[in-house]
This record gives sequence, C-alpha cells and structure tokens, in this order.
Amino acid sequence: MEEPMALHPVKLYVYDLSKGMARRLSPLMLGKQLDGIWHTSIIVHKDEFFYGSGGISSCAPGGTLLGPPDTVVDLGNTEVTEEIFLEYLSSLGESMFRGESYNLFEHNCNTFSNEVAQFLTGRKIPSYITDLPSEVLATPFGQALRPLLDSIQIQPPGGNTFSRHNGQS
Repeated sequence: MEEPMALHPVKLYVYDLSKGMARRLSPLMLGKQLDGIWHTSIIVHKDEFFYGSGGISSCAPGGTLLGPPDTVVDLGNTEVTEEIFLEYLSSLGESMFRGESYNLFEHNCNTFSNEVAQFLTGRKIPSYITDLPSEVLATPFGQALRPLLDSIQIQPPGGNTFSRHNGQS
C-alpha cells in the first residue's frame, strides 16, 4: 500500500503598505475607493516567501519590518514537499522573478504570490489584490503618477534573499 502524501498548509499574508491611508485618501486622489495598497507573501513549510526589487526573499512568518499581516487568507493545502518547493523557487529566482524584473504595476509581489499559490494549490490569490494596479492606472491621477510609480522599487526589510540553502535545517 502506498503511503498518503503529507499535506502542508498554504497561507497568503496580506499587508496594506499604506497603513490605512489608501482607504482614506483614494476617493479624493483617484475618485474611487481603494481599501489598501497590497503587499502579499506565501507562507508554506514554516517560512514566509515574498518578491521585491531584491528578488525572492524568505523569513520567519511575520518577520519583515511590516510586522504582522493585516489579513491571512487560507489557500488550502499542498502535497508539494519542501525540497521540491525550494527547487521550484530557485528556478523562479533565476528566471521570472529576478530582482531586476520587478515592476510595481506589472510584475510585483502579488504576481509572485499568485504564481506560487497556483503551483502549490491550483488556486489564485483574490482578484481584489491582483486587479489593484489596473484599477489605479484606469484613473487620470494613476496615469499622471505612472512615471513616478514605475520607478518605485519595493523590498520589505527584514527578510533574507532566498538561496537554495535558506530555510533548510
């Protein structure tokens, strides 16, 4: 008889980088309500994994200077082992998710979280997160700010740049 595969929980940590300011100021600035400026990360195999201008990073859950997440979304479970997951992350870090590939609107932490969530669970992250850049750019103010916003690089402090040996005991 085959042994059943172990299931590992997968969580999405959601942080509001604006700390509530987007909720208060977006109606005035954009003419529409935004609930936050979202940074996300994936929690699996006892670590938090995220992407920024420094590439893929990891830390203990809640270990960045962003502190505890504003919301935790349960994405389900995965049968993907830690070893296979770390190999997958390593390949992503060398291809799609190099630090220099980071773009605030089109290739960011949420793009990474969505990609990894689908690999682990077959599920996407919530659309209110992935749709945010297009919502902002659909406004005149968003279009006016785009050149400035395109130059912004986000790398939450407190994590370690991911390497193949990170997180292994």
